[in-house]
Formats: sequence, C-alpha cells, structure tokens
Amino acid sequence: MKLRQVSDLSDFSRGHWLRELLCRGEEPSHVQSSPDGQHVLLLLKSRPPALPRLVAFQRHSIAGADLERSWQPPQPAPVGLLFLQSPVVPDSWVLAVVWEHGRTEVWHFVVAVGWQLLQTLELCQGARARVVSVCSQGASLVWCEERPPLGAHSDVSKCAFRFCVCARALELGEQGVRLGTARIVLHNSPEYQVLASPQHVFLVPAAAGFATTSKFLLIWHPEKAEFTITAPSAGFIHSKVLRSSSDSDFKKLLLGSVGLLSGFAPLDIHSSTVSNSGGLLLVSTKGSVSVVEPDGTQRHVFDLEGDPLAQGSPVQLKTFGSILACVLAGVLYLVDQNSGRLVEKEVLSMKEVHFLESQGEDSIQLLSQSGIYSCSFSKPEDDSRPEPCLVEMVFEEACRYYQRRSLSSSKLTVEKLKKGGTFQAPVVLAAILQHSLHQKQKPARSLQDSYAKLLSTVNLELQSYMSLELLKTCVVCAPESEVESYCKELVEQEVSRILQSDMDKDNLAYLNSVFASFPKAAWKATRSCLQLQQNGDGLLVARATPEVWKKVLCQPQLEEVGQNGMVPLFELICASFLRFKPKWLPSFVELTQQYVSSSWSYGSKEGPEGRVPLYKRALGVLARKNKHGEADEEMELELLLCSKRPKAVLQALHLLIHLKQWQRVVEVAEKFSKLSPLLNKEIFITLLAEFAQHRELDPYLDRLWPLCPAELTASDILTTVLQHLPHSQEDPVPFSSEGSQLTVGLLKPLLQRVVQRPSVQDEMYSDALQSSTFPPPTPPREH
Repeated sequence: MKLRQVSDLSDFSRGHWLRELLCRGEEPSHVQSSPDGQHVLLLLKSRPPALPRLVAFQRHSIAGADLERSWQPPQPAPVGLLFLQSPVVPDSWVLAVVWEHGRTEVWHFVVAVGWQLLQTLELCQGARARVVSVCSQGASLVWCEERPPLGAHSDVSKCAFRFCVCARALELGEQGVRLGTARIVLHNSPEYQVLASPQHVFLVPAAAGFATTSKFLLIWHPEKAEFTITAPSAGFIHSKVLRSSSDSDFKKLLLGSVGLLSGFAPLDIHSSTVSNSGGLLLVSTKGSVSVVEPDGTQRHVFDLEGDPLAQGSPVQLKTFGSILACVLAGVLYLVDQNSGRLVEKEVLSMKEVHFLESQGEDSIQLLSQSGIYSCSFSKPEDDSRPEPCLVEMVFEEACRYYQRRSLSSSKLTVEKLKKGGTFQAPVVLAAILQHSLHQKQKPARSLQDSYAKLLSTVNLELQSYMSLELLKTCVVCAPESEVESYCKELVEQEVSRILQSDMDKDNLAYLNSVFASFPKAAWKATRSCLQLQQNGDGLLVARATPEVWKKVLCQPQLEEVGQNGMVPLFELICASFLRFKPKWLPSFVELTQQYVSSSWSYGSKEGPEGRVPLYKRALGVLARKNKHGEADEEMELELLLCSKRPKAVLQALHLLIHLKQWQRVVEVAEKFSKLSPLLNKEIFITLLAEFAQHRELDPYLDRLWPLCPAELTASDILTTVLQHLPHSQEDPVPFSSEGSQLTVGLLKPLLQRVVQRPSVQDEMYSDALQSSTFPPPTPPREH
C-alpha cells in the first residue's frame, strides 16, 4: 500500500484558509464530506476570542455563495450535519444542519449560485427541549432530546430518565421541505447516541449516563416497530414489538430483563460508528474492535496494538466494502471485516488525518494538513477468503493442543509456532490448506511427497469443509423461505462433525446452543448420526460406531457442567427424545446400557455407569420438564424398568403399588423375579406385605404364590404377615363381617406349598437317602 497525494487543497475555494484552519493545531471537532466528494465541511470549536463556526469548502474552485455559520456561546451549537438524498433530482442531495434547540436548516448547493438556504424548520415540539444526538434513517430524522423536568428534582435517578428518542419524516419536494408528524420511539430513557444503518437505528448509552443503564445497547427496527436489547458481553438478550404508545416506555421495555441485565459489567466503549454493511463497530478502551449485528449478535474483529486508549485519544473508523480502515496514533490499519485478518499496516507521516468519502470500495481518501491522499488496496478473491482464517485457526488450535501437553511455563504463541520449527504438524497442514484452497490451479505434484500423501488422506475432509462453508454462505444469502431447509442440512453436518471430534467444553457448549436454537433439526441430525430406526419387530436399533457412542456417553467434570445451563450430550439427546419421540426414550436408554456393558466392566469408575447410572440421568431430564402429567409417570416407570437394576425395579414396583395398578404389579413381579434370587426375594416380601394389609391382590394369588423363594419357610412367611397387619383401634372379632381382614384360608395355599416343598437340607442329602441298598452289605471277612 502506498499513499498518493491527489490534492494539495489549492483546487478548493478558499483553499489557503482551509489549509490554515487545519494547521492551527486545534483539531476540528468534526470533518465531513459530501456524498459526491466535492464539498468538505469543518465544525470548529475555537478558543476565545475566536468564535466556533461551521465552514464549507467547495472543490475545483466552484464559484458561488459560501456556507459559513458562527455562534456565540452559550448560544446553541450544531449537533448534526446530515446529507439527505433528494427524491426530486436524481443523484442530488441537501444538507441538514441540526442545532441543539431543534432548529433545522436545510441547505442546497447549486452550481454557479452556491449554497442556498431552502427552509428553516423546528424539529422539537417543546420549547425547552435540547437535541443531544441526531441521525438520518431513510427519509426520516431520528434524534435523542433532553426534556428537562418542570421542577428541580433532587432524585438523581429521576433526572437520569429525562430523555426521549423521537423520529420525524423529512419530505423533500418541488414545493420545498416539510416535516412530518413527530412520533416518540422511546420516552423516559437515559441519554443515548443514535447511529443509523440503512434498516436499523443503534442506541449507544452516553459516556456520562446512568450506571445501571450503561450495560447494554438498544437496536430499533423501524419497519417492525421492534426493539432489541443486546449486551456485547452476552449477545442477544430480548426483543419486544411496540404495539402501542405505552409500550415505548423505557422501564416497561426492560421490565422482563432487569434481573439478567443487573449482573452484566458496564459497557467498555471508546468509539463507535456504523459500517456500510449495517453493523455497529465498537472500539473498547483496550483497543478491541468488534461489530454488533442488527440481530443483536456480536463478533470480534481485530485488536489494535498499543496501550489502553485514553478517553480523549482520537480513533478514526470507516469501512470501505469489506475493509475496515482505522487510524490510531498515526498508524493506519486495514482489516478484513470477514476474517479479522490484518491486510495492511502503514505508519503515516501526517499528524492528523480525517477520512473522506471515496468513489470506489477499493480506495481510501484521507484529509490532512498538507492535502488529500489516496491509497488503493486489493480485495481478496471470493475463493480465497476463507483460507487465511482457516490457516490461522490451525495454528491457534495447535497452540492450545501443545500448551496442554507442555511442561514449560512459557506461553506458546502462533508466531513462535510458525518460526520455531519444533512442531511440524501444523506447518504441514497449513501448507496443504494453502495448496488446496488458495492455489487450486497448482498441480499436486508440486508438493513434497509426504505432503502429497497426507493431502490424499485428508482430501475427503477438505471437500466436506468446503461444502460446509458453501452451505453457510447459502444460509446467509438465502431468502427467508429457504433458510429453514438450509439450516436443517447445516445442523446435521455440524452435529456429525462434532461427534467425530473431541468432546471438550467448547464443543459441548456449541452443541447446547445448536440444540436450543434448532431443536427439530438437531433431533433429526442425532437420529441420522446414531442411525436410529425400528426393525421389523418394532424394536429400536442403533448402528452407531463405538466412537460415536463414546461421545454420547461423555460426561464432563462437574465444574464444567451447569454453566449457563450447559448439559452433557446424553441429556441433550434424552431431552430431544422427550420432545419429539418420547416412546423411544426407554429403548434408547436400554440400547445405551447394552453398549456400556459390552465396553466397560460392571461398576468401572472409568465408564459412564461408574458415576451416575444412565437411567438416573434420563430421569433427571424428565424431572426438569416444566409440565408433568400421567404420561410422565408412565415414562418414569419405563425408565426404571428398562435399567433392570434391582433398586430401580423395586422403586418402579413401589410406584405401581402407590398408583394401585395391581395388574401391572403382578406382571412386573413375574418378569423381574427371574433376574436374580435376591431380587426375587425382595419382590415377594414386598408383595406379601401388601397382601397382609389389604385385599387388592387376592385375585392374583394364584400367580403370586409360585414366586415364593425356596429359602422362605412357613415361619418366615407368618412373621412377615404379622409384622404388616393393619393396626385396628378395636378388639379383633373372630367372625367379622368385614371383607378386608386377612384369614387363614387365604394363606393356606401358600403355606401348603411351602410345607410340601422339600427343604434345602433334604435336597442336599437326597442322593444318599435314595441309595439302592440300605444299610450297605457287610464286607467279606478275611480268613
């Protein structure tokens, strides 16, 4: 990049005076050029005895009346210079000068005549109103005005909310200029700086604003009559449509977000401006440049070099196409907004410079004391745009990887990694990426043999990456009707990609956001990755690889979970089952347990079952549902029973008893008594205790008595029955008419079965007792 002088200011009317004003050592408070670049306006706040003034200079020595306005403090000063497009004459414009007291002067420049005052209008409706900030949005003027209270308020909080944001159409026609009806966009608000993009208006809190309201930004969408609340530290927070004039109250707008906003740190904003793409560019006092999109999301762009910025240190920002130009401390930075890559860095010889409007997106014009300079830059080609960012990501990921495994306390940086030569893997991968993405015309044989072999290995991965980037581009550029179909495909590829990589905290947090933003698409992607389907018998089967199962069962450390509502992947999938296919959830938990039992030994602390059993994790997801009904009770039963764990089966049995579903109680007892003798004994004793208390199980006694364990004796049975008989306040009657009492006749079949059954000791000696001859014959005597 090389600066080229295009004007020494001699081609301007009164060019010598323009040079003199720029060389006085007092930097103009505001410099602005007209859309066609033929006029330069300077707003000067001179020291006494000189008066502050507004001066316009015409290029190419255009003759005519000059525009020069001065005022004597404390008279109102100009707060905004706005160039508005004229609908009457194509490619023509007018200049609106807005003063603090709301007076608006509309000027028009005519060749050979000069500047003409078309009309003077009153922007504000109140005589005591004071304009603090103004911008133009489409054909309307949007401003923030102060409305002082009628009485002197001692309450500081009430004084802080004495501002309001208003909008008013400015109609330019052949008959003159006319202001439309004023409407209040936001009232009872703190002081805001208003900045307009083509479709939205950003409201940035003033530096001296109230502390509690300086933690977030507001974005007004005029076409939707909607406000978006966003905080750079947290992103999008809330949006609200203003359906009536009462909704435009500032406190009502924040009513549902006060608790969340109170925990945020105050905004760190040194400078702000609007980019030509419609985003809000913010520069923090630490030199960090970020962009806030109209939907409330924030993206980091670049970090400026040097010490933290002081409050009065000037920072010049302007966008030219996709390039962000920034001037700080005599250094010009050119940054690609899409990738955050530093394109050029130039140390300027001029002390003070100001950006002017350029006719093209590939050149920049700067106004300095010695003239106007221009510099051109080459825009990156579309095919190579993702490449620098991707290569940088390779080195950044390599830094994190090697730093975790390093025993050294020194920090490993990307520069050290590129120059050190110790670690060759990222260097090789970066070379392959540059070859395949940036130099597609270059044949593969130009790479080293080892590089070419690795390229053939990762070729499919590169193709997947390129298709994913293309799909992301389609999502951004697609019309609203096609976005949903693209998002489904994008989510499926993203979920599949993460399941094939390390399930660290960052990837897990990303998956949580994907499942929250696109629940249906994430559910379909999960089914596809796990290959879940029903077989011919109606049973759920999964054909996922062991590596995918390990990612599903991965459970981070406790300190990594629960932050911002982040949950493990298994819980995410269970929540999707509950939402879209609840009948499959027990079968999925059972399938997962089958994989665990085949991969880890029972009770192993390395496996997922060594921490919290899977059925309990699934029950935890069920418990977090907002609404609970009969279907949830049934789901809880199914999850307990599908685990086949003794404690879970007994818990399900007690739940069925509590629900008095006696038919299912007996079915569960018959099915799960076969799993183990110990579980059989626990189930039978539980049901025997219920049998002693009421007569609900009497119709099923012929199915319960065969479940009696072999080691239970008649004495054990009678002891259990006596321990669980219901307590009565009256003396027992031998022949009661009530049918709820337990009788010996009901116990008789069980006792007979136990008494007639051979004891355990009899079975032990049965072989000896059944000998063919008893006692054995006498052995022959020896003579």
